[in-house]
Amino acid sequence: MPPIPSSLHVLHPRLSHYLKPNFVSLSYFSISPRKFPLSRQLIPINPRTLFSVASALSPTENGSGGGGGRSGALAGPPVLENVMQKIDVNPPKGTRDFPPEEMRLRNWLFHNFREVSQLFGFEEVDYPVLESEALFIRKAGEEIRDQLYCFDDRGNRRVALRPELTPSLARLVIQKGKSLSLPLKWFAIGQCWRYERMTRGRRREHYQWNMDIIGVPEVTAEAELISSIVTFFKRIGISASDVGFKVNSRKVLQEILRSYSISENLFAKVCVIIDKIEKIPVDEIKKELKSVGMSQEAVDELLEVLSIKSLSKLEGRIQHVAGRLLVFSYFYAKHSQGILWHMVTVECLTRATEILGGSGEAVADLKQLFSLAEKFGYSEWIQFDASVVRGLAYYTGIVFEGFDRAGKLRAICGGGRYDRLLSTFGGDDLPACGFGFGDAVIIELLKDKGILPELSPQVENIVCALDHDLQGAAATVAIILREKGQTVDLVLESKPLKWVFKRAVRINAQRLILVGNTEWKKGMVSVKILASGEQSEIKLDELE
Repeated sequence: MPPIPSSLHVLHPRLSHYLKPNFVSLSYFSISPRKFPLSRQLIPINPRTLFSVASALSPTENGSGGGGGRSGALAGPPVLENVMQKIDVNPPKGTRDFPPEEMRLRNWLFHNFREVSQLFGFEEVDYPVLESEALFIRKAGEEIRDQLYCFDDRGNRRVALRPELTPSLARLVIQKGKSLSLPLKWFAIGQCWRYERMTRGRRREHYQWNMDIIGVPEVTAEAELISSIVTFFKRIGISASDVGFKVNSRKVLQEILRSYSISENLFAKVCVIIDKIEKIPVDEIKKELKSVGMSQEAVDELLEVLSIKSLSKLEGRIQHVAGRLLVFSYFYAKHSQGILWHMVTVECLTRATEILGGSGEAVADLKQLFSLAEKFGYSEWIQFDASVVRGLAYYTGIVFEGFDRAGKLRAICGGGRYDRLLSTFGGDDLPACGFGFGDAVIIELLKDKGILPELSPQVENIVCALDHDLQGAAATVAIILREKGQTVDLVLESKPLKWVFKRAVRINAQRLILVGNTEWKKGMVSVKILASGEQSEIKLDELE
């Protein structure tokens, strides 16, 4: 063993000017040999690290190195600033990796989304994941504004990762203008981003399946959309006993709020609060409703309406509210003195008429939807629930939500009518409705039901050369099969047959094709059917 170096050593003199030392003696760090038996050994140092060490050890410009000049004297233990640190190998919080087994599941899900959409005659579209922030900032009070991943780009433009797909759809419809032939039936499967509190089935990124119909004002559009979701559920093994749809109309809520003189500007805020009705205690709901300016009487009336679960009861409640206003108007008319009392009377009559008219239209739409559900064959899937309003401001009519009947999961999907969305972005309004269906909750539901598909890799052929010199021949066989549309896993290195058979089982290969010297000289290969064990020699030009 050579003597322990007492300082830094250079492997080659010509490198000393650039690299400083390439080896550091542990004896320099005053580590006792008794406690650390490797202290007499030399530790190799990466040249890039050495450059940083040399810089750290060299005197500073202001002479703080204790001697001035460009001396290489050592004043203390080196600080290795650029030593490589281990990174966190987990994806950012709220996001996911998709290794092969997860990717197979995602592809299976997306395949069903696409097939159902195409069965209903919809065309696929997509939009940028990065959009202008202004596209998603609509009306005050929307929770989504606080959930945006937004920033200034290098051109000082405010941009955001899309939190949903519908505003992008609206932008594209406005962009295309009159070149579009109505009605439009479009679907999309896209990644969305929201910085929100994570729960089971809720992440900060997710993929969403959207189907939208533009240009149809009738309720038949909503009926068709719900039918498509029901068709999807049936395809993947979900029944009406597992999942249902809660249906309501925003018009009902709007008319109730009008009866208490709640301004139109507060409507969006109230919807966001009501959307939390199954997520937070009722007392919190009441507190939030009061905080936006609703009276105690209005809050109590609203919560009573929201508890209604049948259309007949809803009609009775609407008539009760309108009737109360009619009584007020009669009272004011009977005892009116002067123009002010007359104005109050007219206002009460007007509001009563509006409530009966607007809510009457809402009830008529809902009745028609339930009637269509019977004709479409999914009446057992839907139910009326006045508490469903959806949290987004742009909905204007019927709204619906898919829910887990066991009550373990959040909403599976949701949608509704948004006839006035285009004007929000400066376009001409068109009747429109659609839904969004996330990829996370449905997977949780399938797990709960025990019907998550087991998806193994599927390869038709595994091709292996029995001799290293036949690797090129094996590649030729693989190319022939691939050109015929067959999937092929080509073994790219020399491996024992035991390894090849294990791999064939793992990837569920149907056939094992062996390229051996004897067979190849005859223009043939050995083919083994793995399911039956049957083996034969086949000519290359007869290989299918």
